Amino acid sequence: MFEQTFKNIDDILWKDAGCSSELDYVEQTSWILFLKYLDDYEKDKKAAAELSGKTYSNILSPQFRWDNWAAPKNNGKLDHHKALSGDDLKEFVDNKLFPYLRKFKTSAESANTIEYKIGEIFSELKNKLQSGYNLREVINLVDELRFRTHAEKHEMSHLYGDKIKNMGNAGRNGGEYYTPRPLIKTIVKVVAPSIGNKVYDGAVGSAGFLVESYEFMKASKTLSTKDVNTLQKSTFYGKEKKSLAYIIGIMNMILHGIEAPNIIHTNTLSENLDDIQEKDRYDIVVANPPFGGKERSEVQQNFPIKTSETAFLFLQHFIKILKAGGRAGIVIKNTFLSNTDNASVSLRKQLLESCNLHTVLDLPGGVFAGAGVKTVVLFFEKGVPTRKIWFYQLNLARNLGKTNPLNENDLSEFLQLQKTKADSENSWSVKVEDVDKTTYDLSVKNPNKNHVTKLRDPHEILDEMNRLDKESAAVLGRIRGLL
Repeated sequence: MFEQTFKNIDDILWKDAGCSSELDYVEQTSWILFLKYLDDYEKDKKAAAELSGKTYSNILSPQFRWDNWAAPKNNGKLDHHKALSGDDLKEFVDNKLFPYLRKFKTSAESANTIEYKIGEIFSELKNKLQSGYNLREVINLVDELRFRTHAEKHEMSHLYGDKIKNMGNAGRNGGEYYTPRPLIKTIVKVVAPSIGNKVYDGAVGSAGFLVESYEFMKASKTLSTKDVNTLQKSTFYGKEKKSLAYIIGIMNMILHGIEAPNIIHTNTLSENLDDIQEKDRYDIVVANPPFGGKERSEVQQNFPIKTSETAFLFLQHFIKILKAGGRAGIVIKNTFLSNTDNASVSLRKQLLESCNLHTVLDLPGGVFAGAGVKTVVLFFEKGVPTRKIWFYQLNLARNLGKTNPLNENDLSEFLQLQKTKADSENSWSVKVEDVDKTTYDLSVKNPNKNHVTKLRDPHEILDEMNRLDKESAAVLGRIRGLL
């Protein structure tokens, strides 16, 4: 039911003049979904309070509750006499509902409450639907969804993740928010956060790393009431610069069960490294910081190693913000291993001297659909220098892309071998004493692979040329038939 509802919502948004891309579809679906979720959340809280003989005070005033403005009912069916539509609905949403919800940011008791998150979300969003009739159709569809049972919440969070994936595939900006879930799950399994650890992502995007860390920790043991409270309130932390990613990250975490995510809307790189104190540090850092971006010179002044490359600034930030003994799994462009500029050399030196870079996962091109870059994952622990690095090169028998994405099975051998750092056809180890101390170049070729390029058989090449000629002739024939 949920999947078809999402498709129907997208069809309506596609028709609306105010929504022009998958990014808009996710954004607009998000705020309406959130308000329906909030209504179910309040009903559950009220029912639980009544069972324990307590009273529950609703967050929203009566006129702004879902049952009053979005879906007033009469005998269980939508009351068309009370339900706003067209210009009346758009007027209410734009000029009354949104301004009311924005005020929660200043009236909430603290930043780690759902009230504050309501205020933050609606301070960053606006209703983009230009037709109040389209808005009414979307609201009616969302009203059919339920967030009451664990199964319903699980299905909804899964489908929301699919929408984020589609957004990531939709374009360059959207792609910044999406890291393939099989890769995130693998990184989390290696870093292995445990309950009591504080987990951080300073480039949080759609919060995939925090969500998967939450799922991993939930499954790690039978949770006590104290464990549940710890996971809810003092485990997951993130920062995000871009408004849409920030909203989607919060929504994603809420739909997965974190009621008031500790995500801050800020530019992480605007924080001076010298200002980070022990109380600000984390046990676990998992992240895929944006690469290829350029930061202004005043931002670069916050870092001892000056560079305009955002990913390199983030890596400095992550090293600094880790506690001694803290563990990290960071995705970064593979050119980091071999770049000869001063910043790259200095950063590799710092990483090797201040952290134990124990594992490098070398990923093939196509892992990030549409990005066209090769990446590696750096796994390290802070506090002791690196002695030996275990490399694993992911070699697949197929090309990766949007229609043929990375899956968990692709990474199963890596996970198995990583436990013991065993040598294999795809893995090997390098002692730091053997690394060139002038360049700190870490781009080591797999010594267990034959690097000689295998030439194709001439008959195979001729057969393919003939096949391509026939395909071209057929296409040209079809074109002539249309003229």
